Amino acid sequence: MTPLAWFRWAWRITAIVVAIVVLYVLYVAIRIWWVAREDDHPHSDAIVVLGASQYNGVPSPVFAARLNHALTLYRMGVASSIVTVGGKEPGDNYTEAASGATYLEQHGVPRRAVIADPTGRDTLESVRAVAATFTAQDWHSAVLVTDPWHALRARTMARYVGIHAVTSPERSGPANAGRGVEVRYIARETEAYIYFQLFHNDNEHSAGVV
Repeated sequence: MTPLAWFRWAWRITAIVVAIVVLYVLYVAIRIWWVAREDDHPHSDAIVVLGASQYNGVPSPVFAARLNHALTLYRMGVASSIVTVGGKEPGDNYTEAASGATYLEQHGVPRRAVIADPTGRDTLESVRAVAATFTAQDWHSAVLVTDPWHALRARTMARYVGIHAVTSPERSGPANAGRGVEVRYIARETEAYIYFQLFHNDNEHSAGVV
C-alpha cells in the first residue's frame, strides 16, 4: 500500500473515531435533557435530598428549592422519611445535611422523620453514605430530589451503589432560570457523567445502572 493510501485509511479511521465520540457526547447530553423532564415519585422507603451550598446553616437558594420539593413529596405521602445528605467545606460551621434537616424541621417535618447524613463532598461520596444509611435502616428504594440536570448522574450513581432509585427533580430554583443556565448545566453534567462511566462504573453494587 502506498503512503498516500495509508494516509487515506488513517484519516478515515480518525474521522470515524471522532464521529463516534461526538455522537456519544450528544447521546449523553440528550439523555440528561430527557431524564431532567421525568418526575418519578412512587411510594418509597425514603426521599433523599442531595446537598448543595449552605451559608452558616441557611440553605442556599439551590438547596432550598430541593428541600421545598422534598417537603411537597413528603406531604403527598411518597415516603415517611427524608434523608438529607452532604458534608461541609473547610471553615464551615454546619454541614449541608444538618442545614437541610433543620430547614425541614422548621417547616413542619417531625424530627423523627429526618435523617441527616453529613458525609460527602461530591455526588458519589454522598450516595455511598446514603447507601450505608439505607443498609442500616433496611431500606431499598429512594426518590432522589436534586436539580433537573443532575438527575441522570445522581440516579445512575445511586443505582451503582445498590439503591433502587428514581428521580423527582425540583423545578423552581436557580437551576431552572433559563435556556442559558440549562445549556451550561447540561454541558457540565455531560462531562461529569462521561467521567463517571469511564472511571467508576465497575458494577460496585449495581442495581440496574442505565
